[in-house]
Amino acid sequence: MRNTPIERKLIDETIEAFQIADFGKATIREVKAIAAKAEAESGIEFIKMEMGVPGLPPSAVGVKAEIEALQKGIASLYPDINGLPALKEEASRFIKAFINVDLKPEGCVPVTGSMQGTFASFLTCSQCDEKKDTMLFIDPGFPVQKQQLVVMGQKFETFDVYDFRGDKLKEKLESYLEKGNISAIVYSNPNNPSWICLKEEELRIIGELATKYDVIVLEDLAYFAMDFRQDLSKPFQPPYQPSVAHYTDNYVLLISGSKAFSYAGQRIGVSCISNKLYHRSYPGLTKRYGGGTFGTVFIHRVLYALSSGTSHSAQYALAAMLKAANEGQYNFLDEVKIYGERAHKLKEIFLRHGFHLVYDNDLGNPVADGFYFTIGYPGMTSGELAKELMYYGVSAISLITTGSHQEGLRACTSFIQDHQYAQLEERMAIFAENHPVK
Repeated sequence: MRNTPIERKLIDETIEAFQIADFGKATIREVKAIAAKAEAESGIEFIKMEMGVPGLPPSAVGVKAEIEALQKGIASLYPDINGLPALKEEASRFIKAFINVDLKPEGCVPVTGSMQGTFASFLTCSQCDEKKDTMLFIDPGFPVQKQQLVVMGQKFETFDVYDFRGDKLKEKLESYLEKGNISAIVYSNPNNPSWICLKEEELRIIGELATKYDVIVLEDLAYFAMDFRQDLSKPFQPPYQPSVAHYTDNYVLLISGSKAFSYAGQRIGVSCISNKLYHRSYPGLTKRYGGGTFGTVFIHRVLYALSSGTSHSAQYALAAMLKAANEGQYNFLDEVKIYGERAHKLKEIFLRHGFHLVYDNDLGNPVADGFYFTIGYPGMTSGELAKELMYYGVSAISLITTGSHQEGLRACTSFIQDHQYAQLEERMAIFAENHPVK
């Protein structure tokens, strides 16, 4: 067996120091910290694919608008809890321009990143009906969302969509909803980490069942329109970003500034509540708060308690970015297409050396090249593969942490540098030699 690029002893001792009994369950931050420590002590560069952090400069449109706002002195003022009117207006236009859905500005609520949007949505949804005390995740998904529910002490159930695409989704989803305890359905589209994209027929199933069983759909659009198989970048003309909003009134769309606009550091997003849901009253909310609708409770009770508003300057930035996109002056997708190019190159290297794509089929079509992809290796569990790759200076998280029932890893393209393709090629050649496929 050939020596690995990183001494096994160093990795083993570092993992032991973090007291991680099962590396397959290591969190994103733990894997990142272990890779950073091993890199520092070995002097060997890691190929880091564990963090879903934008690896591109932030949108210049947003930076300019934010600086101008700060120079005008808005940092001295508390933001309006309802949000900057200009941002609310542009968010409403953005949804019309790129999803083709009419949604009033009042329901477009600025939040401190989509993570705060999900946190506030989880809280509000869980309080609507005392009988509905459980969230349902269509997995795989973003691991931290489940951690949010753990922090809240809220119940959740999950199922892996791997074997339930297309028409199969209806029976599977309904088996959970018919129990009567589900308050909301959660999924991402494009999906983190599988990068599958739910199709119109699947979104119709979700929407119609949400209406039938009166549950709320939380559609996480963190990777908005980043399915590069078709051009979704032209405002007010098809094709549009697919959305459950076409098939039910029970929805909250979670729009993030982090990925499509590379504005992650300023923690800005918009939670977009349907017109009907915004004005709907629920017995649970009335009992707890003495009145209010879903929308007003979300804003004036839950969000207010969480942060007392969203950073003024970041709202100006996102308003400017959305306005430029809406008017066709700024193609936000052009700047992030590099993620797809990176994924294509990385996949080729892994496949050449005995790996396979775990989520490789998207209703008969190959999964798109994008921000994430998923890999497995014959004979290795998720935890075994994640740990073994650390010896080769490659860090990624186990699919177990995403709610997937498949064996493999989530690989993120965002931090990959041009010189690292050759590194990965060399290291995976050694890996394949050390682990011949039987």
